[in-house]
Amino acid sequence: MESNESIQGFYERNAPGLGLLCLGANKMGHFNVFSRDHCSLLSPYSRRDYYKISLIIGKGKLHYADKWIYVDRPALLFSNPIVPYSWEADDDDQKGWFCLFTESFLQNGSRLGNLQDSPLFKIGGTPVFFLDEDQQKILSDLYIRMMTEIESDYVHKYDMLRAYLHLMIHETMRMHPAETFEPYQNASQRVASLFMELLERQFPIDSPEAFFKLKTPNDYAQSLSIHVNSLNRSVKEITGKTTSQQITARVIQEANALLTHTDWNIAEIAYGLGFEEPAYFTNYFKKQTGVAPNALRTNLV
Repeated sequence: MESNESIQGFYERNAPGLGLLCLGANKMGHFNVFSRDHCSLLSPYSRRDYYKISLIIGKGKLHYADKWIYVDRPALLFSNPIVPYSWEADDDDQKGWFCLFTESFLQNGSRLGNLQDSPLFKIGGTPVFFLDEDQQKILSDLYIRMMTEIESDYVHKYDMLRAYLHLMIHETMRMHPAETFEPYQNASQRVASLFMELLERQFPIDSPEAFFKLKTPNDYAQSLSIHVNSLNRSVKEITGKTTSQQITARVIQEANALLTHTDWNIAEIAYGLGFEEPAYFTNYFKKQTGVAPNALRTNLV
């Protein structure tokens, strides 16, 4: 099941008891670097609320929504907060390093622009680069320097770390990305399942502030890093309903629950379900159910 892992969640899962303040958190963003010697052999299919660059020395499969790639030699992996993935190691011999960081850390004083528009992190791009011996040495040296610098007491160490990170990105932009991704034989079933899980994860709406964020088929397609036409085709093939119909049905189900079981007013329910104006919600609900929200509540009394 897809989930979102925050930076705090990462530390709770991988380094319990370690505080963020001593691990690269500052007013300019967050950065940290780790060895992969003790990394998990199986990471769940999820999005991360941070950017991550991993130098993978070890064999395994990298899974996305509708495709996968077998990593059988040293590779550099770029992941962003939008595209979910999972890693399945083939054996216990996992080496290398990874660094995680926020966009605000990298963008401080940078001219790189939006990271999600960059060739390395953009949606629909190819995030895996297989390395030759010289490339592996250059990138390994950068990670070793990062590991040393993060432990130092140099007053400008974050500027040094940012410079190493920029150098790593520029070195990679010289390379050619991998082109050996394989489609899943049951791609439609997998995509439809991931969509339904992602849709369901947004509920219940616990407060008007915790509003419904993914509202359109395109929102889900972007979150799964697939073309919206592929998503629509898969959902229709497996469920018999369109992506929009599935979203609408789930929104109406939640609206009924909020109208029946909470004392929220109509405006609060509307905002919680992602509507910009209460009138839009009222018209939407009446069109789908034949009953206005206020009328439904009146009938419940």
